[in-house]
Amino acid sequence: MKDLDYSNEVVVVTGATAGIGKAIALSFAERGATVIAVGTNQERGAEVVREAKEKCGRNAVTFMPADISNKAQVDALINDILTRFQKIDILINNAGITKDGLLMKMSEEDWRRVLDVNLTSCFYTCQAVIRSMLKARYGRIINTTSVVGLIGNPGQTNYAASKAGLIGFTKSLAKEVASRNITVNCIAPGFIETHMTDFLQGEKKEAVEKQIPMGRLGKSEEIAFAALFLAARSASYITGHVLTLDGGLAM
Repeated sequence: MKDLDYSNEVVVVTGATAGIGKAIALSFAERGATVIAVGTNQERGAEVVREAKEKCGRNAVTFMPADISNKAQVDALINDILTRFQKIDILINNAGITKDGLLMKMSEEDWRRVLDVNLTSCFYTCQAVIRSMLKARYGRIINTTSVVGLIGNPGQTNYAASKAGLIGFTKSLAKEVASRNITVNCIAPGFIETHMTDFLQGEKKEAVEKQIPMGRLGKSEEIAFAALFLAARSASYITGHVLTLDGGLAM
């Protein structure tokens, strides 16, 4: 499909060494993009690079380590990417963690860490990249939120707050930059088969699947396709949108 050819695009994906982020990075690489995979795990980063080379027959993915909850590291990362690759066409903020617990027992450290990684990091990356996109008068920013940010979930007040915050952030930034041909959108996965849902086994998994109209968990590749769609140049009239991918859970 011509619209999903990213041969001349530079794509930055955070949280790219596992699960949804890895699937997104590999999907763009397979469609010709130059992908910078950002994460903190060197071993898993090397695996993404190796897997992309096997699939694409070229050095399609570059792993660059960074703690994206640290502003100085993010600024250095984006400056390095712009120096080496001259541009960033697509930014996908996918990094996220959970530290679940009931509010009455939640530590301030667990609250702050989830907000820092899931939400504040998006502020850092977008602020670092937006000037170059404005200058180019083009860009695609996609933020990974969650259906939990839409409907809530007991034991996840910190996670839900961070993901709901991403939605408000996305809509506001979309209004700021729309006139410069920059779109800013969210993808909101439901229960997806990744390491974050490994705890769902046996009866727990069956109980969750009963809540989902489609009767199953989603796959990382299905989320990756949504990112490919929103990043396409033909998706130029979609901005400030939250695309839910949850098998009907939140409808």
